Amino acid sequence: MVRVETPLSYIAKRWTPSTDVVRRAALSAVVMSVFIIVTGGAVRLTGSGLGCDTWPKCTDDSLFATPEQGLHGAIEFGNRMLTYVLSAAVGWAIIAVRSAKPRRRGLTRLAWSQFWLVMGNAVLGGITVWAGLNPWTVAGHFLLANCLLAVAVITWVRTGEGDGAPRPRVPRPVRGLSWAVLVTTVALIALGTTVTGSGKHAGDSSDVPRMPWDWTAAAHVHAVAAWVVCALAVAVWLALRVVDAPADTRARARDLLIVLLAQGAIGYVQYFSDVPEILVGLHMLGSALMWIAVLRLFLGMRERPEVTAGTPAREVPAVTVAS
Repeated sequence: MVRVETPLSYIAKRWTPSTDVVRRAALSAVVMSVFIIVTGGAVRLTGSGLGCDTWPKCTDDSLFATPEQGLHGAIEFGNRMLTYVLSAAVGWAIIAVRSAKPRRRGLTRLAWSQFWLVMGNAVLGGITVWAGLNPWTVAGHFLLANCLLAVAVITWVRTGEGDGAPRPRVPRPVRGLSWAVLVTTVALIALGTTVTGSGKHAGDSSDVPRMPWDWTAAAHVHAVAAWVVCALAVAVWLALRVVDAPADTRARARDLLIVLLAQGAIGYVQYFSDVPEILVGLHMLGSALMWIAVLRLFLGMRERPEVTAGTPAREVPAVTVAS
């Protein structure tokens, strides 16, 4: 049986990227994932969500935006074109990871999963247009974009690690706190969609349906969740200092606190200033940066060493707690 060589295997046979190249390729997918979240928010905040009448074409007769659709059509179509830039970044990450030596199958699967998330969210974006910016599909579109960001960050972090079994760097109670931060942050991001789904900036000047509750009540619930995340983040930061955790893990906890402080300030200012578009956009950027910081902190609680000959893959050393 003759084995057919794929384009990826052909490239991998003839090119071995350096570790720095692989990490930069993975980071490019992270950057573009953040960028597409922010520009997607800009589409909604400028009222351009239905700037293109349909999907995948912009009108029934044209793939591109037409002069009659004006600025809104150009903004919506431009955001669609950015999906191709995002796909290129993800494709570059797939090629670089696949070509690394020795071959890292788990990392390659992570990179490929980004591609399928991009494709899935593109389809969901089209459904959102067909549904006239239904707030539930808009929320799903945003949450799936954050799933893509999560996988991109995990891939990026993993490019700097080995493929050995995870080994804890801090005691179990501290790792439990990091799990709590992760879970409550997921809830916080989901609750944020209930605020935007019921509040202003529906995404178009037409009569767009909204979620069936008062947006100020949703904002208060969202704020409570934010305070819970902040309290847990402070607890993790203190715990890491008590157990004398590695310096890079403590630095990630500090970075998360800084992002949370800035994000909280923006959130309260936008609420009390009648949610101006520019602050909502900054809040969306802050949300993406917060999610990255949470994931990096969570992943910093363990390490994956290189697998070397004679070293058991699942050897887990005890964690020493400083007295």
